[in-house]
Amino acid sequence: MKPTDRIFVALDTPDVDKARELVDSLTGLVGGIKIGKEFFMANGPAGVVSLSQGGMPVFLDLKFHDIPNTVAGAVRAVAPLNPLILNVHASGGATMMTAALAAATEAAKQCGGIKPLLIGVTVLTSLGDQDLSTMGIAGTAEEQVLRLAKISQSCGLDGVVCSAREITALRDACGDGFKLVVPGIRPDWAAANDQKRVVTPFDAVKMGADYLVIGRPITSAADPVDAAKRIADELANI
Repeated sequence: MKPTDRIFVALDTPDVDKARELVDSLTGLVGGIKIGKEFFMANGPAGVVSLSQGGMPVFLDLKFHDIPNTVAGAVRAVAPLNPLILNVHASGGATMMTAALAAATEAAKQCGGIKPLLIGVTVLTSLGDQDLSTMGIAGTAEEQVLRLAKISQSCGLDGVVCSAREITALRDACGDGFKLVVPGIRPDWAAANDQKRVVTPFDAVKMGADYLVIGRPITSAADPVDAAKRIADELANI
């Protein structure tokens, strides 16, 4: 995998034209785009198709979390969009994740496509230990991430979303083949914003991250192309 293939740019905007312009400008500089709820709720599947027409891989970040039957139906509904990565909340439980995996596998066969990497969302990177305590969850954020990752792996999921701070522990617990998708990435020259568990792109990949989700350090930069190039140059030195 080339260093730039690891980078997925978070398109946190409802504006199709703005997103299209950004995607076009970053083609060849990043590995793919992350399309989240803000864009999807505003533009639906047609919006995803419009951004993926140039061949940029898509991480469809919809974080499905519901009863098993509903999540399975949602996975089948988005399968024709051919995302490279699709995620569900691991806190939805083993039965829900198993149903999601079965639906993703079945839908890929029916569509003649490739099953997306199905990834479990563990603990959002905006949450810290105190937040979990307030929610009644015992232990640290890292302990909760490990619990949910092990459940995800036992259900056959391809990996999890985690912060870079949990990479080492997850590699020990789940092995090298388990994909780690890491948001909360902030270069030294970028602000942390609302992310609490952050590291630099260089450190995240050095620790073993498979994919990096990077939003505002690129999308809010005065020159997004230059920002993407700076991050790519940083990763090239690993």
